Amino acid sequence: MMNEKIHFILQRLFSDRAKSLPAALFDPVPQFSMEISNKNDIARQLNAAFLIELAGKNNPEYSEAIACLKQYQEDENWKGVVNFYRKGMKRITREMSKALEIYPEIAKAVNDLFIYLSEKHDPENEDEKITKLYTLFFPEGIGIRQNYREKVAKLRHYREVEINRICPDPIINPASEILFTSNILLTIPHKSQKIEDLPLSAHLIKELKEIVKEPQLYWYDHPIQIGVESHKNEFIYGLRELDKAVAFEIKKGNMAEGKKITCVVSVTVTHEGIHRIAGAYLREELKKVGGLENITLYLFTETDTEKIVNENLFPAARQYLDIQRSEDQLNVFGVDGEYGRHYSFLKAIAVYWKIFVNPDLKATFKIDLDQVFPQQELVRETGFSAFEHFKSPLWGATANDSEGLLIELGMIAGALVNEKDIGKSLFTPDVKYPDRDLNPDEYIFFSALPQAVSTEAEMMARYNDGPLDGKNRCIQRIHVTGGTNGIRVEALRKFRPFTPSFIGRAEDQAYILSTFFNQPVGLAYFHKDGLIMRHDKEAFAQEAMESAYIGKLLGDYIRILYFSNYAKILTDDVSQLKKKINPFTGCFVSRIPVTVVYLRFALKAALLFEEGNDEKGLDFIKDGSRRIEQAISLIDGDSLTAMYEKERKDWDLFYDILEAIDLKIKDGDQFVTELLEKARSTLNNMAP
Repeated sequence: MMNEKIHFILQRLFSDRAKSLPAALFDPVPQFSMEISNKNDIARQLNAAFLIELAGKNNPEYSEAIACLKQYQEDENWKGVVNFYRKGMKRITREMSKALEIYPEIAKAVNDLFIYLSEKHDPENEDEKITKLYTLFFPEGIGIRQNYREKVAKLRHYREVEINRICPDPIINPASEILFTSNILLTIPHKSQKIEDLPLSAHLIKELKEIVKEPQLYWYDHPIQIGVESHKNEFIYGLRELDKAVAFEIKKGNMAEGKKITCVVSVTVTHEGIHRIAGAYLREELKKVGGLENITLYLFTETDTEKIVNENLFPAARQYLDIQRSEDQLNVFGVDGEYGRHYSFLKAIAVYWKIFVNPDLKATFKIDLDQVFPQQELVRETGFSAFEHFKSPLWGATANDSEGLLIELGMIAGALVNEKDIGKSLFTPDVKYPDRDLNPDEYIFFSALPQAVSTEAEMMARYNDGPLDGKNRCIQRIHVTGGTNGIRVEALRKFRPFTPSFIGRAEDQAYILSTFFNQPVGLAYFHKDGLIMRHDKEAFAQEAMESAYIGKLLGDYIRILYFSNYAKILTDDVSQLKKKINPFTGCFVSRIPVTVVYLRFALKAALLFEEGNDEKGLDFIKDGSRRIEQAISLIDGDSLTAMYEKERKDWDLFYDILEAIDLKIKDGDQFVTELLEKARSTLNNMAP
């Protein structure tokens, strides 16, 4: 049975007298009572019925709402949605009851909100309303609207570290000492596009007609739609821009004429059948634009990573570690699946590369292909080109953080500026403070607030002649982006970080968490001020972004579920972890994640219908109920813990194998010589 105070809070939040109550967020009755003429209307009504059920029996439409949910419960088209909503009340009741017992701060927040809603308050006092709601649902957002500048300054001070040893082996020649990496995400053409009209070979068109019939396996922010024009193709756009950036470095004298950088690109797909055509498609697209002049490119599909495991890693494991492979061992090393899987691959591949290909390699650096090194602006505003920024002796330094803990700055992170803002300055935050009225769902969770704080405090920090000089003191980063960051090979070997493969959003921020509790010295990101890439996705990928809008939203909700549970896997002291990663990364670690996700989801769906986005509302509810249900099923029980522990063992085995190979190379072992030759032959086939 639901706690009386929680019941009262929900009743007030979803009251049929929304405008007359100070903290009411949405009145679901009008959306529930509207005429039903199509499937969009059914989705709208079911969502409204759920909100009415949350409001309770005092709502005048309560009985009709319950009857509506029961009516569609056996309908094949809607039973998944209805079951998701009907489980919602039970899940919220169970989670809130448990939280009230375990967390004194939740009990106090519930009591304070109950009292607030029981009394008369000025409905125009937004700050009071937001604070009361955030205290329960979103504590990381408290006070940001009122004290934004103070929050930025406080966080920046907390992120300051004092250097006690610079890197003894800094990057000197980025072209040969850094392995550049990126990933592309391939999906089927836009649903409005006729496949036979695409500018592709007959073979690809024939294959695509079959692939589009397959179910979608994964969802991404803005995947490349096969057949899109070259100027809208992120793969072509990003690599050509990187090619130009390297040409700039050659002209500036930072690398020899004719020298090339190496770039490894992982190829992740949304549909199984795309595996069959990915390589051929990408080769066709590169050929259309004349190829690349300054980049040696390697494409890795899941098939290619399996070859490395089967032909290189496990023969070595048998030979040197006496390990016989079990069926699913080392399947963490791959590129298909959620973001976390290919992200870990693009870091770990650097150790493999150093041992098998380039002994001079010191680090890897990942870019996203919708990001560009704006070389002219970099030199003008920072005094350094992109490659010159990599030479900082603080990448690889050791330091003490603001709490006195010893850390190793084995990672590096830059920042982003949006293409539309670069004319103002490179140092224009890509995420700005959202100075506007809140939407209903944003009273429950509004990550844009702490994201703006973290962006300005961490990513926009600049070093000068004061205490924060970039020599003796610098910033360590927690908030990073998927591109514009790197890690030294020695840090990979020492700390063995990874992102669990169940993480589908913020894989970049989840990556470092795996190292927080297993070393006497902590791994950290060095913030390199001025290492800024221009973010161009809005300039050329609007159609892809629009297609991925719903998937991105849902990924954000699932992120709350996974991060909240991942934190508990990592440590019994989640509050200490949150102290380190707040406000932005930490806001996704919630004491009541299921409750927050259900409320946020239902309010967002209602808003989509309220704004007239009925088709998006339908897609949001259909896809969301299925995907969130899958995520909740995974976090129930010990499934997530078992996945993490297995992947931790697999990554340890991966590095153990490479360490054994490295030792045998130094001994001149015959078996390893043959292994190296075979590996290099395999890699040659991955270059388009």
